[in-house]
Amino acid sequence: MSDQTKVYKHADSDGHFRRKDSSFRSRVSRDAYAEFPAEKDRYVLYINYGCPWAHRANLIWTLKGLQSIIQMVILDPELGPDGWFFSGRYGSAEKDPLYGFKYLKELYLKADPEYNGRYTVPTLWDKKRGTIVNNESSEIIRMLYTEFDDFLPENLQEVNKPGGGFYPEHLKNEIDAMNAWVYPLINNGVYKTGFATSQAAYEENIYPLLEALDRVEEHLSQPGHQPFLFGDHITEADVRLYTTIARFDVAYYLIFKCNLKMIRHDYPRLDRWYRRLYYDESELTRGAFKQTTFFDIYKFGYAVAVGNKTGNSELVLPVGPVPDILPPEKKE
Repeated sequence: MSDQTKVYKHADSDGHFRRKDSSFRSRVSRDAYAEFPAEKDRYVLYINYGCPWAHRANLIWTLKGLQSIIQMVILDPELGPDGWFFSGRYGSAEKDPLYGFKYLKELYLKADPEYNGRYTVPTLWDKKRGTIVNNESSEIIRMLYTEFDDFLPENLQEVNKPGGGFYPEHLKNEIDAMNAWVYPLINNGVYKTGFATSQAAYEENIYPLLEALDRVEEHLSQPGHQPFLFGDHITEADVRLYTTIARFDVAYYLIFKCNLKMIRHDYPRLDRWYRRLYYDESELTRGAFKQTTFFDIYKFGYAVAVGNKTGNSELVLPVGPVPDILPPEKKE
């Protein structure tokens, strides 16, 4: 079977998609005596622009202003038969700038020659020790919140952020509680729906997904839950939900068959929240949400992922919706 005709398999034999746990779970720390101490120019963040888990890391890297502290390397957004790769397309590097590798899996095998798990993004790499620190997005972003603050100006340090930063002490329990259902039902729910290969598996996941979106819509109607999920300040909950919502109408609705409701038509509060983040250019975000969102890449990546191209056939991408995101609200 040629590379052109291989189809990356996502679902198990019963038709259900089950995401495997991440394997590298170490931590960068501000403690100079830690196994992986925070240092400028020591770490590399590998991502691609299509993956929502990598998007989380890109968003925090951008919001925190870590561009001069942590190197970022971009992979192609297509998940090929051998995993993520470098190509020079869609803003990706032509090859790994550290070792000249063509595939992300080569980096994993450099870290551990016996490794036989998934080759995922985001991946946080330590140049000094030549190994992977962590490949779990939820843990990587929490490192980025605080552990490199000694290298940042005071206004970007968490201790000085209005509201207490992305994971403030007084909201931790509420953020964790929201993450506990947003992740399985929405963030991963779109995948369990879109990668289902049986009708039963598909229907078992699409209805809970929409019920969870209904729940977010209701959450945003409650006092103290505007303009962002927990009030006046952006938190981790907003970042983790945003990367799914940005892909919903342009990719999940059609390509992943999540087509009973659209964000723009059926969830007015959620759509308002989404557009507020995307279009914001103030000091609050410095345009980070728009800068890290790539609608054409989402259409391409998900169309490839579900096998919309076989053999030498042309990949056909949906042209809608138009526009990709509705315009910003008019200021009164």
